[in-house]
Amino acid sequence: MDPASYLNQRRIAIHPMPCSDFVHKESCAMNLLASPFESIEHAVIWLLVIFSVATWGLALLKGVQFSRLKSQDRKFHKQFWAASSLDSAAQLAQEQPGAAARVALAGYAAIQVPDGAQANDLSHSINHQDRLERALRQQIVRERRSLETGLAILASIGSTSPFIGLFGTVWGIMSALKGISAAGSASLETVAGPIGAALVATGVGIAVAVPAVLVYNYFLRRLKLTAADLDDFAHDFYSLAQKSAFRVLLHPVLKSGATGGQAGQKVKEAS
Repeated sequence: MDPASYLNQRRIAIHPMPCSDFVHKESCAMNLLASPFESIEHAVIWLLVIFSVATWGLALLKGVQFSRLKSQDRKFHKQFWAASSLDSAAQLAQEQPGAAARVALAGYAAIQVPDGAQANDLSHSINHQDRLERALRQQIVRERRSLETGLAILASIGSTSPFIGLFGTVWGIMSALKGISAAGSASLETVAGPIGAALVATGVGIAVAVPAVLVYNYFLRRLKLTAADLDDFAHDFYSLAQKSAFRVLLHPVLKSGATGGQAGQKVKEAS
């Protein structure tokens, strides 16, 4: 190659002619149009990658949360039903972690009375039944809200990812058509490559959405089962409290560490 020609090509490559030049005016315009298209395609792909990482991260966190909660509730139920009375089981609700223990603690906080209270003292018996029912129901709602954390994100990812991928595909096809128009050729080789690359965004969107929907449905099912177990335990606790006229004497542990409002405050903090 002639050295002069080589140096001229290097000069053009390193310092391209300005867009005001008549020869390069059309190509410069196409480059300016193509660059935002490509950046948007890349942004869509990276957004879907972030969605995928968030999906699997939430799946891991929720799996650990539900597994730990199931183990804690199983241990608490075993010890609770082995207790001799509702009064003696109060210490378990104070010491044991888990959703069932917090529901029981809320129930104890609603019906507990001091040691010196008389059995017919109206000041300590009025509305205990309503208070217990309301306390159990509210604590179950708190536990459900805690378990629902992150599920809305999974539902949003599962429902929007295919459309985000489709948006990237449409944008990529628009960019490909502009490139084909600039090339002046509509052969299969010219069309297939850009169109196929644009369809990748739709495939990625579907690949992200399917696991998100499956994970969401799985943990939604586990949430309903856990809530049903808490409802059953709350009914059993209510029946036991009914046998004791909705009155439970303060346990020494509860008396020293979580009396009255303090016990309710601990329940709210735990939830």
